[in-house]
Amino acid sequence: MPDAYILGIETSCDETGAAVVRSGQQILSNIVASQIATHQPYGGVVPELASREHLRALIPVVRQALAEAGQTYQSVDAIAVTQGPGLAGALLVGISFAKALVFALEKPLIAVNHLEGHIHAVLLEQRQSGDAELHFPVLALVVSGGHTHLYLAQAHDNLWTYRNVGHTRDDAAGEAFDKVAKLLGLGYPGGPIIDRLAPHGDPLAVKFQIAQIKHRDRRDHKQSLAEKDGPQFDFSYSGIKTAVLRYVETENLKPAIEARRLALAGIGKPTVEAVLRLCDRQTLDLVASFQRTMVNDLVVKTLTAAREYDVQTLFVSGGVAANRELRAAFEREAGMQGLPVFFPSRALSTDNAAMIAAAAFPKFLRREFVAMDFSAEAGMVLR
Repeated sequence: MPDAYILGIETSCDETGAAVVRSGQQILSNIVASQIATHQPYGGVVPELASREHLRALIPVVRQALAEAGQTYQSVDAIAVTQGPGLAGALLVGISFAKALVFALEKPLIAVNHLEGHIHAVLLEQRQSGDAELHFPVLALVVSGGHTHLYLAQAHDNLWTYRNVGHTRDDAAGEAFDKVAKLLGLGYPGGPIIDRLAPHGDPLAVKFQIAQIKHRDRRDHKQSLAEKDGPQFDFSYSGIKTAVLRYVETENLKPAIEARRLALAGIGKPTVEAVLRLCDRQTLDLVASFQRTMVNDLVVKTLTAAREYDVQTLFVSGGVAANRELRAAFEREAGMQGLPVFFPSRALSTDNAAMIAAAAFPKFLRREFVAMDFSAEAGMVLR
């Protein structure tokens, strides 16, 4: 089979990405333009600003990706773009550009689910490393700022199918990290900062409880009957965010938080060391306890689902998969169960276009192309 060079485009949230991947296995280029500086003053992603920044960055990013890969618009075999889920306006920037390219170049267009991209980020590097063949079924935890999902994945003749066996009822795990960091005046993005600060505190200092969900999600009527077969392992992180707020109020931490926020605003681009110097012991203990509780819930529920469904392989992907404590806990606990666990590299954990181009390759082999009238699906479901 001849090689297929796929240009991937990713604009689902606040990262503008373009990449060229050969036959779903080799990354020839992977360019990401970050918008952290744009959204930092607001402590979170502002959708309209994200769309505007994608408009500025997309053409230079695509040109750089092609140049680094030694490819041209004419030489690639197909264009792949994220269709959803994500921010509607941000998605439309990437989709509109991809449509213009395929119209001008007369190339096939492949629409990719962003969540499937995160799963294929693991597959991409697993293939590159030459590891042994995967054993199915695979349980994939996709955990990021916008998503916390568990999928049972199967593959037959380049056709990947997914069954959702768990999702968050409210906040995604990464969203909880970012909101707690914002609440404590630690800066943005919050997840990486908490990850770096947590080792300096006592993870047992503050006792938090995570909601243990017993009843079905009221949204279940939207799911197929097939998806209801077997137990669901759902997550809920709005409660722990509220618990941190209550702790801040009870312990009167607000003056120290405001002082820290003002100090960091005056630094411009504060380092983790600068943030650490502005944190007292109580704050560090709070951060460590919060992270330990979050990591423990993600690991316990995922491994319980793995036992229930008798899976053979575990994937952990998405931005939160870059968290060092989460990786260590999964490797330790999954190892005790004899369950192989795979993560993407940190560069492929966060949003990027290489994972989109990799996920598009099986669709390319099946000639699963989309017509020019397809559009963004902000709430797209993975099946």
